[in-house]
Amino acid sequence: MRMYDLIYKKRQGEELTPDEISYIIQGYVRGDIPDYQIAAWAMAVYFQGMKAAETAHLTKEVAHSGDTVDLSAIPGIKVDKHSTGGVGDKTTLILAPLVAAAGVPVPKMSGRGLGHTGGTIDKLESIPGFQTELSRSQFLQQVKKIGAAIIGQSGNLTPADKKLYALRDVTATVDSIPLIASSIMGKKIAGGADAIVLDVKTGSGAFLPEIAEAKKLAQLMVDIGLELERKTIALLTDMSQPLGYNVGNALEMKEAIATLKNKGPQDLTKICLRLGAAMLTAADYSNNMAEAEEKLLTLLESGQALNKLQEIISAQKGNPEVIDKIELFPEAREIKEVTATKSGYISELDAKEIGLVAMLLGAGREKKGDNIDPAAGVELKAKRGDKVARGDVLAYLHTSSKFKERLPEAEKRIKKAIELSSEPVQPRDLIIEIID
Repeated sequence: MRMYDLIYKKRQGEELTPDEISYIIQGYVRGDIPDYQIAAWAMAVYFQGMKAAETAHLTKEVAHSGDTVDLSAIPGIKVDKHSTGGVGDKTTLILAPLVAAAGVPVPKMSGRGLGHTGGTIDKLESIPGFQTELSRSQFLQQVKKIGAAIIGQSGNLTPADKKLYALRDVTATVDSIPLIASSIMGKKIAGGADAIVLDVKTGSGAFLPEIAEAKKLAQLMVDIGLELERKTIALLTDMSQPLGYNVGNALEMKEAIATLKNKGPQDLTKICLRLGAAMLTAADYSNNMAEAEEKLLTLLESGQALNKLQEIISAQKGNPEVIDKIELFPEAREIKEVTATKSGYISELDAKEIGLVAMLLGAGREKKGDNIDPAAGVELKAKRGDKVARGDVLAYLHTSSKFKERLPEAEKRIKKAIELSSEPVQPRDLIIEIID
């Protein structure tokens, strides 16, 4: 078997066999196949695509290219949840304790933020003392004992994905649906969960802004789950404006706590209840989504979900007092208000631009390894459809003294990202479609 022949075969639009895909991935991980040939193959995949069976086998090879997590010691059906990334997306911070409080184990490995999208691990590390690195045995023991743990991705999980993504990032092949699907599902399969719920976002702040492309990705990942015997449910959700009102690590952590107190933003609460219901349904804990949502709402109203978050924080050495004393979170030294220059109804909130402004203020990374300011970010005071008068506060910008000189540019960009209309604006559907 020669890599040249496999590049040519895929370039011609032919389907690769399981053995040929195994040869490519295993050879690349071993170092037998050079970057330039994998780059050529990835470009061929970008233009020619892959059949569902091909993508499923690619996913399997990615998942088993390194270590895998064995969750069999934890009783029950273990459910993982993945979001394709967005602005203000703090759903994992709410879903892990909420679903665990319902009795479904949630072993969660999350990542850090890069660019305009935030990362769950960065948000959790804004809690004083919180440890996101646990040994494999500590991770399993915590999920077994309290029902959930959220840690950073560590060890030798999916080395093929790490190598492939780094190469795709510099060869203009990141936005290939089969390669995205195998990357996401490969990590989920390696993580050992029995069932997977996917939040596939679309809109200006999403990785795939077009609904048709996002739906194609969602359907492919559900098909891969079926092929690899993992119950998989995907929700196609809107990310044309930020989720909730807060964008930035400590700011989002505070909003997650408010939501677990049943005092959170309507859109954030709604999407968490729907995603959580999908997780309960995938775990065979509920017969249908409506019944599952009712159970989860009861857990919010009773305070049981909030108590579960407190347990997770304590177990991972964080200060549980942040639940009632939000002043313990890092706070920005510089806070600037952005006001409306005219009256009207908010018609657009460009999610991506707001995420980029938060990054400008220190909340995100331009490249891996950059330091972030946990207190930095954007606090919105109005969302699409809201009526505002001239002089009303649209947002507060939070940053450090280090980035104080960036505030005028940030204010200018926020004003441009928030469009006003003279006529009332209809809200968009937050949950576009459920695919299972």
